[in-house]
Amino acid sequence: MLAVMKTPILPVVIFALSVSALSQTSKRPRITGIDHVAFYTTKADGVKHLYGDIFGLASADPLESGESMRYLVGSQWVGYSAAPDPKSNDRMDHVAFRTDNISALRKYLIEKGFKPSQVRGFSDHSLSFQLDDPEGHHLEFVERPKPEPVPAPNAVSDRMIHAGFLVYDRPAEDRFYLEVLGFRPYWHGGMKDNETDWVSIQVPDGSDWLEYMLNQPQHADLRLTGIMNHLSLGAADIKKAQAILESHGWKPHGEEQAKIGRDGKWQLNVYDPDLVRVELMEFKPAEKPCCSDFTASHPSE
Repeated sequence: MLAVMKTPILPVVIFALSVSALSQTSKRPRITGIDHVAFYTTKADGVKHLYGDIFGLASADPLESGESMRYLVGSQWVGYSAAPDPKSNDRMDHVAFRTDNISALRKYLIEKGFKPSQVRGFSDHSLSFQLDDPEGHHLEFVERPKPEPVPAPNAVSDRMIHAGFLVYDRPAEDRFYLEVLGFRPYWHGGMKDNETDWVSIQVPDGSDWLEYMLNQPQHADLRLTGIMNHLSLGAADIKKAQAILESHGWKPHGEEQAKIGRDGKWQLNVYDPDLVRVELMEFKPAEKPCCSDFTASHPSE
């Protein structure tokens, strides 16, 4: 009687274990924030002056292939390499997000039908792989030992809070970032209250965000692309941030003026030598935003 009972039980147990194993391998690991953003430049000396002298950020040895400069923003960083095509209108190389399990994230994306690169290691013991999003934006996912912020007492910021780039097919990008990666809506707005020109979506396990830059011409010139494909450094007080810049020899001019954006946050745009916009932005809004309410918590220092 006991032998007869064992026969049907074994397949049920195996099936249950298989379902359990499948659910475990399909779970997305945490994506906690922006690790770094990398750009190209045709004016290396100007980049060094802006990030080292004006922003007061500490430099670090380059690690990635082709990288010539790296500037630390707390435990994050901004990298630059020589532009492979100086005539290209796009100076953004890639945006990198941080995860706590690089191998599991790669496996998860493969199960979802994507083809990430192989995992590679670096001398700082970090691990990463690359993947293009549906519109061809170059992404990197990074796992690193617990990052330790590098003190920079004269730095204008020690926290990168978002990066943005041009988006033309929002539904395709939403399927990837919201449905596959688990990003969450944060805010959306536009130049007019009834239009959406910018969509901010936070990483699933942190407060950094990615910003879609919508409603732009297909073939934007260098200046417009530099405005749209940008990064943002957080500041508790934009006036204090401006005072730091001025103490380092910077002077407000042209479009480089502090103002309150449509999201209700104080911001100050500064441009690198290739017209890439570096947006200094306060962590929290000073007034009610246009167009929509914030739907997630704000970043902090």
